[in-house]
Amino acid sequence: MFRRLAFVSLILLIPGLASAQTAKFKVDEATIEDIQSAILRGELTSTHVVELYLNRIKAYNGTCVNQPDGALGLGPITPIKNARQLNALMTLNLRPAKRQALGFDRRKARSMTDPLDNDPAMPDALEVAARQDAYFASTGKLIGPLHGVVFSIKDQYDTFDMRTTGGMDSAYASDRPPDDATFVKRLREAGAIILAKANLGEMGTPNSRSSFGGPFCNPYDTTRSPGTSSGGSGASVAANLVTCSIGEETGGSIHHPAKNNSLVGLAPTQELVSRDGMIGAALNTRVGPLCRSVRDAARVLEVIAGYDPKDELTAFSVGRLPSEPYRSFANERKLDGIRIGVIREHMDKKLFTEADVESIDIVERAISDLRRLGATIVDPGAGGALFQSCVDKYAPIYRNRMFIEQFPNLFPVDSNGKPASDNITRLVDMFFDPSLVPAGPTIRSMGPAPNLGQAKYMLSRYLKERGDANIKTIRDLIDKSNFYRDVRPDAGFIDRKAALEEINSSVTLDMVNLFQDRFAYQQVVLQCMAQQNLDALVSPAGNIPAYILGAPIEPPLNGRTNSVWGLLGQHGIPTLSVPAGFTTHVFDRVRDSGAPNGTRLAGPIPAKLPVGVMFFGRPFSEPLLLRIASAYEAATKHRMAPPDFGPLPEP
Repeated sequence: MFRRLAFVSLILLIPGLASAQTAKFKVDEATIEDIQSAILRGELTSTHVVELYLNRIKAYNGTCVNQPDGALGLGPITPIKNARQLNALMTLNLRPAKRQALGFDRRKARSMTDPLDNDPAMPDALEVAARQDAYFASTGKLIGPLHGVVFSIKDQYDTFDMRTTGGMDSAYASDRPPDDATFVKRLREAGAIILAKANLGEMGTPNSRSSFGGPFCNPYDTTRSPGTSSGGSGASVAANLVTCSIGEETGGSIHHPAKNNSLVGLAPTQELVSRDGMIGAALNTRVGPLCRSVRDAARVLEVIAGYDPKDELTAFSVGRLPSEPYRSFANERKLDGIRIGVIREHMDKKLFTEADVESIDIVERAISDLRRLGATIVDPGAGGALFQSCVDKYAPIYRNRMFIEQFPNLFPVDSNGKPASDNITRLVDMFFDPSLVPAGPTIRSMGPAPNLGQAKYMLSRYLKERGDANIKTIRDLIDKSNFYRDVRPDAGFIDRKAALEEINSSVTLDMVNLFQDRFAYQQVVLQCMAQQNLDALVSPAGNIPAYILGAPIEPPLNGRTNSVWGLLGQHGIPTLSVPAGFTTHVFDRVRDSGAPNGTRLAGPIPAKLPVGVMFFGRPFSEPLLLRIASAYEAATKHRMAPPDFGPLPEP
């Protein structure tokens, strides 16, 4: 048996000996079902799937910006219009000889610290694919539910066979971690082929560049951001360099690339997927898929979801997974009986600027589509607020100390900092008469709460668990790394060295406010949903279309950021983004020394950029969100492949 498997593997590894029929398969926009159906029909092999994606990576994954001070991209950059390159993938899962034969340079190597890379226990993507093909040839069966499915993984997550540095150019003794992140292990066991590590905002921060990987670009307009932190993951899926990718969500790092790349992005309930093997894991960091269809995202979720003893938060998921596979909920066509609330707080044009307007209008049409599909739409109307009554009634009690400190005029203190009046009586009065609550807190601005030491604790714990001989502490990480020098905070290019210094300066761990705010936020949302008998919520994924790399980014305004509406999700609420259409124009922010704060909006500028609609639900309501999203997706079919990254010429 093993001799036969080895023989088949050898044949499949020799170019030109795979079935001639495989050349007919079009990998562009292929779904998991498309790939596996072709394999089952004998028209495709896993090896050829990998080869097709490698061809596209070779064609489209080059440098996409001008870098006048060299290829490493540590200095200033300017974007290139119609670059037809993305730099979305920073590391390829190929042995050195194969990588060199395909023309990929040393910077794409699986490891910079192991140039020989000849460990047989670390098969590369083509070797994994060949073993799958041998198994299928021998048994006629798929090896698992993700057989033949090709992934990129955000470089924030550990992969035992590929370098993992969070995009940092750091001098690890071994740039490979000792083992896979738990979800990566689950993907591999299900048959997924991990082809690449995706470029990212360095260490999972809101940048569109990293010191090791360099800047990365949007396939719909290469002068623009593909979505900051998980932007490499998103761009690699949008341009069909892989089937799906895994991103990381803190304040929008899955939904930002989903919106900017016309993708489906799922940031699950916080406690549903293990954070084990994540650089910089925190209370509000989540692991989720980026795919081109709702059904594919559901298929990935069913593999990675569930309890992991290495992540204590996943203990909350025990007994709360659906009895049927997640994919079974992704076939909906009607939404009869489902009540969806409109988060008007995200759509009030009077609170924002011209830059927000067209995205809001596009999502207005999405809401009409949901109504036509049978959903009951609960809409507070223009200028209304779905959650304000619950914020006013419950924020004072459940945020208590934070709320009290926010309004010192109502809650004065004496010279010793002790209350100068009876705060409890005033809070009780506010509970029975919310009109006494001062204007200020909204569902857009109620948090996140500050915390002390969480980032240092989690990064220090990661480094200790990794056990590298050279980088043992955050101090080592700072002192033994190269950082990009193009620091322009108004353009989103954050000083990573300064940020790490600030993290390392913490000396105690105090997450009390963080936990209190999380509970308060969930209480407000769940109570208002229950009062209005809502099953789910809807709003734009984000109001601001993809911004130009290196240009000023849209400043925060009334709780709206330049990326996505991420605050609800930061408190453990599952969120699912789906393509909603494309803009016809945008308003870009430009520098102007004569304008207030040195910038102004310019436009309208013709631009066809993706817009996303986002669905929110109660914790562990992913099945319902998949039903809503799949019905909307099937009815509208807004996903469009980026035209500059189309099919390659026939060989």
